[in-house]
Amino acid sequence: MRIRQATRDDFDALRSIELASFETLRAAGAVSGEPEASSDEELQHYLEHALLYAACDHSDLPVGYAGAYVAEKSLHIGEMDVHPDFQKKGLGRRLMETLLAEGRSRKLAEATLTTDRFAPFNAPFYVSLGFRLLEKDECSPRLQAILTSEAEKGLDPFRRIGMVLSF
Repeated sequence: MRIRQATRDDFDALRSIELASFETLRAAGAVSGEPEASSDEELQHYLEHALLYAACDHSDLPVGYAGAYVAEKSLHIGEMDVHPDFQKKGLGRRLMETLLAEGRSRKLAEATLTTDRFAPFNAPFYVSLGFRLLEKDECSPRLQAILTSEAEKGLDPFRRIGMVLSF
């Protein structure tokens, strides 16, 4: 499996991965309702920041992806998914390490993200990469706005948490 920069031609495959991963999150109680995937605009935003990476199979078809953007001297990881058929093979770690290396090479101050605090493959995974859990009052106004937006989209605010990794 190789990690490469994703292109606009990959958008449909990336959304399929995200929708399939939704069911893994649902089984962990992290989400409910109708599955949703990133829009063209969201994926394009990652692409414009040159921070959209795909983990690909031997046929160069994406089986996982991670997208981020730069905001306030921070690398913000907006999405990271691996298709359920390819989970637990280290692809998520490799995708995250790719994004974090890019953030460091750009001399950014930190990486941030929001995630589910209780799913065993979410917050604990990010902690294993060096991220620290942030209580709501520790979150920057930018992270607080993201958490508020997630709650407005139907994600349980009790389950959602901000995280940071200083470079």
